Amino acid sequence: MILIAAVIAAALGISACGYGEEGLAVKQDNPNYNGAVLFATHCSGCHTLSAAGTQGSGNRGERTQGPNLNQREESYNDVLFAIQNGGFSGAIMPQNIVVGKEAEAVAKFVAKYAGSAAENSPRPGQKTGPSEP
Repeated sequence: MILIAAVIAAALGISACGYGEEGLAVKQDNPNYNGAVLFATHCSGCHTLSAAGTQGSGNRGERTQGPNLNQREESYNDVLFAIQNGGFSGAIMPQNIVVGKEAEAVAKFVAKYAGSAAENSPRPGQKTGPSEP
């Protein structure tokens, strides 16, 4: 009986963490909606991405933090590689957290919405300030 109560409490705790559809900025008729739901469900514990309504541990300094994807642009191929290979270092992110069509949907979603708050740094030789006469 105690085990059942613990399982129910854990399930309620997880649902209160914001996993799922509640904070999504992507509407159900958007082709990236499924990717947003999958991202919120599987990636929100570590990654921040406003379009998915997630604030991962990246803002809290824990060891399991993943990149804040609001601050970092990502390509479809890089996201798919990270999903399949456990990130780029293989140290923390689990491999194949989603697979197949689900992995592709997450990669499309992240590639579309990541980097919304990224700052573009000037390239060498590029002027950033007011024009000089």
